[in-house]
Amino acid sequence: MEVISTQDAPAAIGPYSQGMVFNDLVFTSGQVPIDPNTGEVVYGSITEQSELVMKNLGAVLAAGGSKFENAIKCTCFLSDMNDFAAFNEVYAKYFVNKPARSCVAVKTLPRDVLVEVECIAFR
Repeated sequence: MEVISTQDAPAAIGPYSQGMVFNDLVFTSGQVPIDPNTGEVVYGSITEQSELVMKNLGAVLAAGGSKFENAIKCTCFLSDMNDFAAFNEVYAKYFVNKPARSCVAVKTLPRDVLVEVECIAFR
């Protein structure tokens, strides 16, 4: 196994890594809208937060030798299912290959963000 670590995505805010590689599979930890340069949450609309989540997710995938087009499965967490349509608009721009996906509403996400996304991809 190989630990994924990149300064282009936020550092882990707990006892976990940004991602792991096992054989040719890349497993990302959930990415939230934190600016990797400041370590601060970027609050705003679901669209703004989703764009930053995708940027961070892309950085972790790249550091693991993968990319959005290689995604197999995503799990998406929303703090409010009323944001589903707006989130999907952003998501669809990045995951054009339409990987398998689960999307659930949760009571609270870390640092009270609106969205978190994790991914499994091949490299």
